Amino acid sequence: MTRVASLYLPHLAIERLRRAERPARPLEPRAPAAPLASPIDDDPGACSVPRGGGWRPGARWARDGNLTKAQVLDQMAQLPAHQRPPMRMLGRRSEAVEHPFKAMPPDEGTRGGAAAMPAPGFRHDRPTVLIERVGQRDLIRSACPVALSLGLVPGMVAAHARALVADLDLRDADPADDQAWLDRLALHGVAHWTPTASVSGSDGLWLDLSGTTHLFGGEERFCARLLRFLQRLGFTARIAIAGTPGAAHALARYGGRDIRVLDPGGEAAALAALPVAALRLEAAALTAAARFGLERVADLIRLPRGPLAKRLGREAVTRLDQALGHAAEPIKPVVPFEAPEVTRRLLEPIGTAESITQVISDLVDDLIGVLQQRGLGVRTVLLRAERVDGDVQRIGIGASRATRDARHLKRMFALKLDRIEPGLGIEAMHLLVPHSEPLGASSAGSLVACEGAAKDLAPAIDQLVGRAGEAAVFRVAPSESDVPERAVRRVGPLEDPGRWPRWTRPVRMLRRPEPLTHVVALLPDHAPRRFTWRGHAYRVAAGDGPERVHGEWWRTDAELWAVRDYFRVEVESGERFWLFRRGDGVAPETGDLSWYIHGMFG
Repeated sequence: MTRVASLYLPHLAIERLRRAERPARPLEPRAPAAPLASPIDDDPGACSVPRGGGWRPGARWARDGNLTKAQVLDQMAQLPAHQRPPMRMLGRRSEAVEHPFKAMPPDEGTRGGAAAMPAPGFRHDRPTVLIERVGQRDLIRSACPVALSLGLVPGMVAAHARALVADLDLRDADPADDQAWLDRLALHGVAHWTPTASVSGSDGLWLDLSGTTHLFGGEERFCARLLRFLQRLGFTARIAIAGTPGAAHALARYGGRDIRVLDPGGEAAALAALPVAALRLEAAALTAAARFGLERVADLIRLPRGPLAKRLGREAVTRLDQALGHAAEPIKPVVPFEAPEVTRRLLEPIGTAESITQVISDLVDDLIGVLQQRGLGVRTVLLRAERVDGDVQRIGIGASRATRDARHLKRMFALKLDRIEPGLGIEAMHLLVPHSEPLGASSAGSLVACEGAAKDLAPAIDQLVGRAGEAAVFRVAPSESDVPERAVRRVGPLEDPGRWPRWTRPVRMLRRPEPLTHVVALLPDHAPRRFTWRGHAYRVAAGDGPERVHGEWWRTDAELWAVRDYFRVEVESGERFWLFRRGDGVAPETGDLSWYIHGMFG
């Protein structure tokens, strides 16, 4: 189910300019507390009142019966607001406890920070408009609420507005900065709210909320949270959520409420009462609609599509169908980072291995230039080959470390060249880097050869991965666990495995311990004398142990009392095995005294 939110900032240009011209307010020294009417006891004893006076719960002078309630309240009124005790400290235990710092105004201004503090150049009671030069006239681009209440609307000539309102503050509009601020807000939305956000016009955003609002407690709570965020920044906003972008856009601007959440499938009923201008029509279409007496969206819904397109144009039909959900309206999202990409379109289709290799080599050379300009190294490269019949062949390579070595990338693509099926021919090839990392300049070598320099294993590992697969090349690292089968883990081939424990462990460990039969051993601390494994009988020549390993009781209840006694044994044929017995040979709850083999030495 598609859910789209439209965020509308009606006074973006005015409020952004006010926020940009807001000066930094210096910290004001806090005024000293007013003296109390009654004398202060300099020796309070065990009382919690500090020397110098002040109200604290449980103070001895507050518990005296000499002061009446009116006198106490009068003394409280003389204290600063942040030092006055709440009513719950005076015996009103039924009241809810507030956060001790939530109700206190910050030191640098009122609640909401400096965003609520007007700059000296701006007054909220003074009408302010932003003008833009269009041809030979200055037209109003944006107006504050005070100016709108005086009849100054966008599109009015600035000279006419100055004649109507004497005390008018005219400022130059800056559409480029407004658009840049919207772009930054969209990128912030991609990082914190939803993966898909887009700028809608010059006064709002579109947010694709499909499958994301449950992370914020629902659609209503998400809208309230978003409006509070913008209010802290000093912006007025309205938001609407609907099943289509067109319906959300119309309800946010003409819905009449700050938050409007439309139920799925209710777009037609909600849009019926809105004016025709809510459909984002051109001025010519709006003029034609007024000439034919079409004032509401309901009037357009009832008309057949043919006469409607003839009267208002095809765009009006498209906008209406998009708002009602009958036609698709994709949202073009903002991209926080444009992945490097190069393309080669061929004059004639190619199909031989030599020609494909040559095109890949040219693409890699082009890609290296792009990476050097942006200071990046590739970790993953995707090759897309478009065939004549419309099919797309894809092969990808990965690097264990960021690189932009052209020879290395060409060699890795050559290992997977046989996976491309050219068919009737390939007419275009693209190289895309979905995963990249910053990569600075590297030393190309020196005049003096250094024999002790460490060799870079990344190219060799990448070739092994290209031949055997990504899961076939790994490094074993220790893991924090006493149980041997959990004490090792797989990590990347170039990752640091860390420090290994000093305990002796076999070179090869079985995936699961295998049981032994016909075991002869003396309890409780002796290695077995003989045993049978996989149908073959072994006689032990020497043994060492035991090494006791306890179960990890915090994982499962079965390991609460589990015990293993490990032995290193050498059989008469020369093999050395790592065996263990379940149980300590004394307490039956530690194990059933069965024997297992867990690994081999050498």
